[in-house]
Amino acid sequence: MLGFIIWLIGVILAVKAVLDILKWNINPIVKILVAILLLATSWIGLIIYYLWGKDNLERLLK
Repeated sequence: MLGFIIWLIGVILAVKAVLDILKWNINPIVKILVAILLLATSWIGLIIYYLWGKDNLERLLK
């Protein structure tokens, strides 16, 4: 049961992060690549996105 809850939290955070990425005003190909990279790296990608990437990555990719 605990594993399911952790998995569900990860899915919710991943979907929220991908939706945030799709709102960025950058090249659509780059958006897709960043979203795939985030999903492929699972929890590590989510941690990096929420601690550093959310505020800095869009500016860096412009």
